[in-house]
Amino acid sequence: MREEKQSLLSGMGIRYSIFIYFTVTALIAIVIIGLSLYDRFSGQLTEAIQEENQILMTQVNRSVDAYLRNIMRLSDALYYGVVKNTDISQDAIFDKMKLLYDNNDDSVENIALFSREGELLKVVPAARLKANEAVTDETWFQDALEKTENLHFSIPHVQYIFDNMENQYRWVFSVSRAVEVTKGASVSQGVLLIDIRYSSLEQLLNSVTLGNGGYVYLISNEGQIIYHPKAQLIDAGRAQENHIQAAQYRDGIYQESFQGESRYVTVKSVGYTGWKLVGVTPVQGMSFSGLKTRLFIVFIVALILFILSVINYYISSRITNPIHELEKSVQELEEGKLDTKVYVGGSYEIRHLGRSITSMARQIQVLMDDIVAEHESKRKSEFDTLQSQINPHFLYNTLDIIVWMIENEKKSEAVKVVTALARFFRISLSKGKSIIPVKDELEHVRNYLMIQQMRFKNKFSYQIQAADEVMELASLKLMLQPLVENAIYHGMEFMDGDGEIFVRVFLEEGDLRFLIRDNGLGMPPERVEGLFSSQGPVHSGRGSGSGIGVRNVNERIKLYFGEAYGLTIQSEPDEGTKVWITLPSLSCNELLERERDPGRSENAAGERRDSHGTGKA
Repeated sequence: MREEKQSLLSGMGIRYSIFIYFTVTALIAIVIIGLSLYDRFSGQLTEAIQEENQILMTQVNRSVDAYLRNIMRLSDALYYGVVKNTDISQDAIFDKMKLLYDNNDDSVENIALFSREGELLKVVPAARLKANEAVTDETWFQDALEKTENLHFSIPHVQYIFDNMENQYRWVFSVSRAVEVTKGASVSQGVLLIDIRYSSLEQLLNSVTLGNGGYVYLISNEGQIIYHPKAQLIDAGRAQENHIQAAQYRDGIYQESFQGESRYVTVKSVGYTGWKLVGVTPVQGMSFSGLKTRLFIVFIVALILFILSVINYYISSRITNPIHELEKSVQELEEGKLDTKVYVGGSYEIRHLGRSITSMARQIQVLMDDIVAEHESKRKSEFDTLQSQINPHFLYNTLDIIVWMIENEKKSEAVKVVTALARFFRISLSKGKSIIPVKDELEHVRNYLMIQQMRFKNKFSYQIQAADEVMELASLKLMLQPLVENAIYHGMEFMDGDGEIFVRVFLEEGDLRFLIRDNGLGMPPERVEGLFSSQGPVHSGRGSGSGIGVRNVNERIKLYFGEAYGLTIQSEPDEGTKVWITLPSLSCNELLERERDPGRSENAAGERRDSHGTGKA
């Protein structure tokens, strides 16, 4: 049975193995958590929230009721203590009204006494009625005379009938009642008006909230909004409220859906006025309450996390063990034991990588033997050998990255690195060829950049651009990788920000041109000159490198293509570096013919340049 499981794993890629295992684990966790918590807490949560809202709404209702009763007591004090049975022709009535106003001026805007015909008899603070203003047309005035036994509360409005010294209008709600006015020996009917500052009611309700995102608003019995925390947005048409429907509700708790949002609505009637206090709580804003409930949830979550950790550890071990074995083989290769038997096992990607490393080790051994045998050969052979060597330390670091990704459950990124590493070595070998198409050279440097980007944790980004017409032209193998490596290690290693590397291939005046640009630390002019010197570059602090890779690439290009071709470098400190490579625009077959018959191939290259124009950048 165990052998069958191992066989199944070896025939399956890392991506699919992780997907299947973790999908099953997630489904089990979801089912357990859902079944355990839903039945226990769904009803309990709703009841708890409704009870809390009822308590809070009751407290708010009492506060509003007490606020309005204070206003009613002020109205009674004005009527029974000042106006009734008092001759208004005497100045004493004004003084008494002024005294009551001063005691309540934090919430009272105006106190006024009118005759039945709308004549202003007394008003505090001192003001006069605006000219041509018909008070008898006002709703509060008519309501007071129609139902003389009641106290009438209006909805908020701008009181504009008085012409005061401040020359500004304030938001108020009016309290009016019919009164008996004594003037000399005659008694007639009149209207007592008290304008209450709207801001005093607003301050009372502004600080009231219900749960997460809940709020309270106040409406009249006809559904007109008296107070709302979003009143300005509603007036501007940028928000809406279900206040007309709320006016139809009796006291209690209701669940409704408004503008696609499910919410609970709590309604409380406000005493004498007939106003309704409405509390709104979104269903999604509710949270669990209660110590026992929270402890139970913590226990369930901890249990599920423990089970998932055990399962995930087992899965990660099954996937990463082959990589650890492969890493041990690579460490022995790095120590110089090239005859070490490389581990080949695990999933398809790991087995493929093991075979590639085995092939690489054999090739390294062959190349090392060739170096010893041809130590005194010409420089071109030396550079061909150098380009075919592959640094096992780079491979070790890359495998270390893969192990870290697998252990941290970044499986998809690990697959990308493994695939890029295999392609990197496949192109590096290239069956011993030194000349490869541009597309292969770009693919090689793309795989290298992908691996380094993973290794440096996305410290830099890169971009490669090339036209279709250059893809099949001839390029020198391992020409771009050393230059890109310099851009990473010497240009960006000590940068504070994010690095950028740009690679572009194009035709220009009959030549094939490569541009490698970075935004790294850059170099002073004397160090740029030293890169091509046999004595080595001038070192200038951080970001300085040996320059061996640059000289290597430049000399190899000149050996293969002639002194007219090679590298050009432009760099300034803190401004980045640009490297141009110039090659003849020849296909791989044309370049082979050139090596067999240099004279004929040079003429062909000259004719090609003449067809595109003369001169080089």
